[in-house]
Amino acid sequence: DIVAGDFYWLEKKEDTTLFAVADCTGHGVPGAMVSVICNNGLNRSVREHHITQPSKILDKTREVVVKEFAKSSEDIHDGMDIALCSIKGNKLSYAGANNPLILIRNKKVIEVKADRQPIGAYMKTHDFTNHTLDIQKDDMIYIFTDGYADQFGGEKNKKYRLKNLINLLSEISIKPIVQQERIIKEEFSNWKAGRDQLDDVCVMGVRV
Repeated sequence: DIVAGDFYWLEKKEDTTLFAVADCTGHGVPGAMVSVICNNGLNRSVREHHITQPSKILDKTREVVVKEFAKSSEDIHDGMDIALCSIKGNKLSYAGANNPLILIRNKKVIEVKADRQPIGAYMKTHDFTNHTLDIQKDDMIYIFTDGYADQFGGEKNKKYRLKNLINLLSEISIKPIVQQERIIKEEFSNWKAGRDQLDDVCVMGVRV
């Protein structure tokens, strides 16, 4: 709970802007080390291999991460869930490992589901899927890890749930970004209501 397994990532490659939110399994120092390896895999995919398509970045990052894990004397089963986006002109591309993309336009929600596989050693893998959407001025793009939706709280001490998070984002999507951040933090604090936070939390919002 001192060093995080969640991180956000941003990279600019010529006329393409790339950004991501990732959640590395494992807690404490081991989780943080996995984060370092996975972050490095993203950087190498873009900077060394000059890849800008999100699905191909995830394919290459998985290759890099698995090779790094193989160097360890231990059998590492940790990995990374991630939502990765690129914006070029009025096109948004997205690929995800377990973490979805939420696009909200005039309070209308467009959810793009992720591939059900992590970045890392996994029994059955396939190439990641690339999704492309047209975006418009004032669209809101949200990507996040599972920590917010999985937090226990409320009167019945249940999970917040993804559905409620999406509804919250839809309601606040037309507000200024700074105000959105405050509302998201307050909602989480009120839901938790003094209970322990169970996981790292990372929510990223991007206004087009």
